[in-house]
Amino acid sequence: MGDELAKTARVAVFATCMVDIAGHSVLKATEDVLEAIGVEAVLPEGQSCCGQPALNSGYPGPAVKLAKHWIRTFEPYDVVVSPAGSCVAMVHHHFPRILQGGWRERAIEISRRTFELTQFLVARRDRLELLLSETVTYHDSCHMKRFLGESSAPREVLSWIKGLQLVEMEGADTCCGFGGTFSVKFPEVSVEMGRLKLDLASRTKARFIISSDPGCLMHLEGVARAQGSSLRAMHIAELLALAMQTEDSYSHRLLSAEQ
Repeated sequence: MGDELAKTARVAVFATCMVDIAGHSVLKATEDVLEAIGVEAVLPEGQSCCGQPALNSGYPGPAVKLAKHWIRTFEPYDVVVSPAGSCVAMVHHHFPRILQGGWRERAIEISRRTFELTQFLVARRDRLELLLSETVTYHDSCHMKRFLGESSAPREVLSWIKGLQLVEMEGADTCCGFGGTFSVKFPEVSVEMGRLKLDLASRTKARFIISSDPGCLMHLEGVARAQGSSLRAMHIAELLALAMQTEDSYSHRLLSAEQ
């Protein structure tokens, strides 16, 4: 699949609800990163929620309706890339589970060409050579780690940035408390989980907590600001975009993984 993806010059970007509502900078950074590796990012009109909030809230009917709409929207494209690991996990893990018959087969087929951003970058077998002197720690979101089964790709991408120090926190894959609708239903528990997560992250002395899920980052940033923490939450696409802006960064130089 890596060889096939290396030839990909155009991808459909699944922005997701969270990015559309509160993460425009994440979408811009995603587009900038894709452009830097020579890929055109297309935003299909009519894209909507993948149905994850409805499914998590116990409404499989609306979730199925949204899943079918999602498939119809993105089927015309060879590759789908998203900056939200949780939503990609919905496509991979839950679509085939909640859909039946021909729709299930269509879901399985499109899931094979749907990638979280760092998965796509690694699968392309090209990497950006970047420079950024910074210390960060990484948060593994629950759905990306457990349903999508992905934790190595974001760390590999972070290793491309020379000068960046990744300090792993204790409990990197412990839930931050967001959990989508969980944070709305149980705000007190959600905030306390966020505080515990930030405490673990703060022990690393990192300035940024990085993740591949906008929902987790929105939650952690909100908790950090409320308690006056200097720790900032940043999406991995934003970190890559920041590194591309540095004066000494070779932001548009691609190195073959075989070199």
